[in-house]
Amino acid sequence: MKVFFRTIHLYLSLAAGVIIFCSCLTGTMLVFEKEIQQALHPQRYFVKPQEKRLPLADLTAGVLKQIPKSKLAMVMVYDDPERAVEVALIVPEKKSKKPADAPKTEKHAGVHGKKDAKPKDAERPNLTAFVNPYTGQIVDQFNRRQTFLYSVEMFHRYLLGGKNSPGDWVISLSTLFFLVILITGVILWWPKTKVIMKQRLKIKWDGSGKRLTHDLHIVTGFYTSIFLIIICASGLVMTFKWANNTLFFLTNSKIAGKEDIKAPLSVHQPGVTAISPDAAVSALGNKIADAENYTIRYPRDTAAVYTFNVLKKGSAELATDTYYIDQYSGKLAGVILYADKSLGQRIRGVIKPIHTGSIYGWPTQVLAFLITLISLIFPVTGVMMWLNRIRKKKEKPVRGRMRVVSAEATV
Repeated sequence: MKVFFRTIHLYLSLAAGVIIFCSCLTGTMLVFEKEIQQALHPQRYFVKPQEKRLPLADLTAGVLKQIPKSKLAMVMVYDDPERAVEVALIVPEKKSKKPADAPKTEKHAGVHGKKDAKPKDAERPNLTAFVNPYTGQIVDQFNRRQTFLYSVEMFHRYLLGGKNSPGDWVISLSTLFFLVILITGVILWWPKTKVIMKQRLKIKWDGSGKRLTHDLHIVTGFYTSIFLIIICASGLVMTFKWANNTLFFLTNSKIAGKEDIKAPLSVHQPGVTAISPDAAVSALGNKIADAENYTIRYPRDTAAVYTFNVLKKGSAELATDTYYIDQYSGKLAGVILYADKSLGQRIRGVIKPIHTGSIYGWPTQVLAFLITLISLIFPVTGVMMWLNRIRKKKEKPVRGRMRVVSAEATV
């Protein structure tokens, strides 16, 4: 069995080693992305507090006026009085020119003879305006898609391709291979005796080059394996449907469909003016009293509601409670508390923070950074061990060859 697992471990490593190295390297670079941005551009994220904040309606109206053709997507408000309000916008981007012989894909019939809907990216915010909540001034505009770290993320996820592109599948399969490599590595590491276990729990720094290479691969692999398995498994859940379904199966939870998370509707009242976003915030009362931040999605039509995602202080990132406020009466139209969700839904809700290491703030971020940084050792030391083994096999026949001694030499 050891030979079987060693063969799987070796050939999967050779097949995906370069991709695994690149994934770990780019993952290391992305752990502290938010902190890096805030350190490089403090004026974008932080403002000087004043006595009175402007109404949200005035802030968003001012942003839409200053940025022509923009469409409001979401507003994020922080409890910290020094933080700027972040207004996410959808701004039309310049269309790239297509070759004359390129196939037209804008309009084609769907399954039922209807035209396909607009691509999802067309409805995603692509510009964030950072607004001083006391003056209404836009202190900065930020398009993450134009940053270096966004390119790093696209390489990390798709090899600079897109969803369902060849790069996406290469990364996904390499992640699956990495999970198998880690599991087989633990099996191969497992010692037969306590004496061998003690040797495999520490690095012999004063040993030979081959011994040091061996220890760096084996010892650090054992200590980081459980964390890397969690990172790989969380990545697979976000990538493969079967992995996502497995999570809900193991937790004995129902997969939430679109019909389960559909927002309620406002009770339309003819002649009644919709309430302002500030009135909707007031309607939540003490539900946002202990919030670290909350996001607001304004009603898109006369039947929609105000949607609030509230992150309580001390909660894991993305572990938010959702509230719906009727845009006419200001009453609570619905609520989805994170604590009331099934175990599978709660875990699925924080899979991304688990994968990125941001689930519990800087302590888990530091841990994720160190783990992914150390993991860069494995592809390198693994190849070195493999080359050493090949050289050793080539040298064996030479060492075992019988030496012929001539009669003259014996005289």
